[in-house]
Amino acid sequence: MLSRFGATPMILFRQFFDPSSCTLSYLLADPLTGDAVIIDSVKEHVGAYISFLQEQELQLVWVMETHVHADHITGSAGLREVTGARSIISAGGGVGCADRTVSDGDTIVFGNEVIRVIPTPGHTPGCVTYHWRDRLFTGDALMIGGCGRTDFQGGDAGQLYDSITERLFTFPDETLVYPGHDYRGARVSSVAQEKGSNPRLAGRTRQEFIDLMASLGLPRPRMMDEALPANLRCGRIGEQDIHGT
Repeated sequence: MLSRFGATPMILFRQFFDPSSCTLSYLLADPLTGDAVIIDSVKEHVGAYISFLQEQELQLVWVMETHVHADHITGSAGLREVTGARSIISAGGGVGCADRTVSDGDTIVFGNEVIRVIPTPGHTPGCVTYHWRDRLFTGDALMIGGCGRTDFQGGDAGQLYDSITERLFTFPDETLVYPGHDYRGARVSSVAQEKGSNPRLAGRTRQEFIDLMASLGLPRPRMMDEALPANLRCGRIGEQDIHGT
């Protein structure tokens, strides 16, 4: 399930992949202090995250969500219990159990590192993108050659178009794009690549995008009835935490 390891001076970055939901999760850390965060964790892989943290002698301080997921259950509950980390979700996510909610321009600090919050609603009203150094963690807003669906959970295609074109596409072309899912084996893109070749967005007007999104006819997410209620409780199913081990 570990898909890629990358290191540049003074940072530690690991990408995880869940084949069942095609979810991409991300662990970022400051090697000098050992403080780490994880973005869009998956319940079934909590044990693997904890093993990696222990191997690298890292302390998880934040468990972050880009939105309330409908296709997998977050690992937030198990990670919070085992590591003592605190959870973060958008103020628009409608989740009362999170330790912290964030809004436009808020910052998340871990060690000497800073993540900035960019609201990118449209897939859901509470979607956010996390900006860290030269990369954007876009969740289900902008994907590699695609974007999040807008036909449930309060989705709005016009709002998503604005989020992508007016917020994400204003970053420098070389900015890296790390999405919350990929279904074709890709793992990273860039702003330039998505502006130039994303088939849902490139060359389309706002109305053309809205019309396209209304015509997709996608099936209902397989885990929606299980995942949404659990994720509104920060990964708890009923009164029991799920540890993923």
